[in-house]
Amino acid sequence: MNRRRTPRPPSWLPVDPYLLALIGTVVIAALLPASGAAAEVAGGASTGAVALLFFLYGVRLSTREALDGLKHWRLHTAVLGCTFVVFPLLGLAARGLVPFVLTPQLYSGLLFLCLVPSTIQSSIAFTSMARGNVPAAICAGSFSSLAGIVITPLLAALLIGGGQAGFSGDSLLKIGAQLLLPFVAGQLLRRWVSGFLSRHKRLLSVVDRGSILLVVYTAFSEGMVAGVWHQVTPARLAALLGVEAVLLAVMLTLSWYGGKRLGFGREDRIALQFAGSKKSLAAGLPMASVLFGAHASLAVLPLMLFHQTQLMVCAVIAKRRSRDPLPKEAAGDEMARARPAARPAALR
Repeated sequence: MNRRRTPRPPSWLPVDPYLLALIGTVVIAALLPASGAAAEVAGGASTGAVALLFFLYGVRLSTREALDGLKHWRLHTAVLGCTFVVFPLLGLAARGLVPFVLTPQLYSGLLFLCLVPSTIQSSIAFTSMARGNVPAAICAGSFSSLAGIVITPLLAALLIGGGQAGFSGDSLLKIGAQLLLPFVAGQLLRRWVSGFLSRHKRLLSVVDRGSILLVVYTAFSEGMVAGVWHQVTPARLAALLGVEAVLLAVMLTLSWYGGKRLGFGREDRIALQFAGSKKSLAAGLPMASVLFGAHASLAVLPLMLFHQTQLMVCAVIAKRRSRDPLPKEAAGDEMARARPAARPAALR
């Protein structure tokens, strides 16, 4: 008797439970949005959660690794150029899609997406999977996040302006207090806290994802209360997904072949491709909440869609890169690391 097999997605298509959690959070915000006193409590809780998140980022980044990473300044400059120069230029070029493909509100969110710093965790994970330069990916993602605390609000003020982004000196101070100060505190307290966190890695994952879900709930609750969701139709969402797919494909191609033109080796090109083509949901959400206020839900929608798209596409690329034949020297080094060390004669 043949049993029916449960259909499973292809192995190259990652089913991310976190995506389901994000969708569920949006649904909850649509059905039960926080308003009044509850909105104030949710806003305060999300601010505290993001501050804790960046404190943990500061604890996890080894100061020695950061200083060693500065020696590879050409690679980090290339990553920053992709993140804060090429991405914004492509975002500005997409202005021609308004109003035929994108609404002005969705375009503002798309442009904000192009201004957000690179991600840290997924860049490291995919670089490691593809056998790239993992230390460089760690430093590049960290440097990008730190630079984005200042550069992203300034670029938002310059390119988006006062129509959507409520930029001011006060908003820059809020972003610095919420993101930069906790990161610095984490660096200062690292020697006392890092041991505890290394023994409780599951706690880090809960804080990482829980804080983002809380910010998503707060932002989408504000959007529901303000009544901004009537501006989005399924056709516009489909168009947005198509535009973001093209944007990601262009950045993946430019970062890979641009790294070759700059003379980087295979491992550095992998780090450049994954760190230079990705955008951080963790850094972008709190910034959008400060800069866009009640319109933050529409502003972060393109970022949320791009986040999942980049995870799925980069997972496929990383898996294929992991099967690439290594140069002879690199292959020899990898075999040497995998070979067990000879035991002393006394233990034989």
